[in-house]
Amino acid sequence: MGQSHPEPIHCRLMQKYSASSILRHALSHHRKWPPLWRNPEPKPSYDVVIIGGGGHGLATAYFLASKYGLRNVAVLEKGWLGGGNSGRNTQATRSNYFYPTSTRFYDYSLRLYETLGRDLNFNVMLSQRGVVSLVSNPHELELTRRWANAIYLNGVDAQMLSVAEIKRLMPRLNFQGRLPIIGGFIQKRGGISRHDAVNWGFARAASALGVDIIQNCEVKAFEMNGNRVVGVSTTRGSIGAERFAMAVAGHSSELARLAGFRLPITSMALSWSSAGAPMFTTPIRSAAAWRTPRRCSRHCSSYFRVSAGCG
Repeated sequence: MGQSHPEPIHCRLMQKYSASSILRHALSHHRKWPPLWRNPEPKPSYDVVIIGGGGHGLATAYFLASKYGLRNVAVLEKGWLGGGNSGRNTQATRSNYFYPTSTRFYDYSLRLYETLGRDLNFNVMLSQRGVVSLVSNPHELELTRRWANAIYLNGVDAQMLSVAEIKRLMPRLNFQGRLPIIGGFIQKRGGISRHDAVNWGFARAASALGVDIIQNCEVKAFEMNGNRVVGVSTTRGSIGAERFAMAVAGHSSELARLAGFRLPITSMALSWSSAGAPMFTTPIRSAAAWRTPRRCSRHCSSYFRVSAGCG
């Protein structure tokens, strides 16, 4: 577990990104860059098959290969990589959660993000510009103080903000809206990361380690031996494996149904909006009660969310 393994030929052939390689390719007008990942035909069987080519599926494949030496792995994606939930998320990268278990989990994830670009040799566009949570009434302000103090006691950075401090941080923010802004708090290590870049970075690194990434390969049915899954029927043929994993976000319950079991979850669509020009430099959240879905803007670098205030 976690021991080093010999590099496969794919990894040794992968061209490293660097300032010198960018300058060298500039001489050919950047027309000779190799593809980011291989495009293999699916093999009849693998040690592990991961269904879903988004952030979770690609990260699982990468860590299986890089940390545990499991390289006879396939990632099956019914469309293109990152074209599902990973391409529609809020981009927020943070660990400002109330409960200790959540704090430890998400802060470990945030620490991974802080070195992910170097680990993958790919710019995941992590920008730790801070995540601000705003409040609009005294009740929310008290809840937010408890929230920030709990995060701080759990070992994660959190700082309460006055209205004057918020104005200095985000001078373009409208303080005369329907809901007044009376304070907030910031996690300065939080921020955003580009979801497409995260997907592509994981895909490139996993492919270099020997993982087969197979796009346009939709799973239509599971092949069973008793109560054990031994293969999947896909739009690109039958594929067997010793182990299967699902990383399909909102399609999890539907895919589980095809496999013959029921997941105790309900998938719900969340709405988000985008604007045409930059407005804020810091992701923003609201600490109001759960009344509407979260909203974010990938173009504005802003993140609006309606929450109960305690993560």
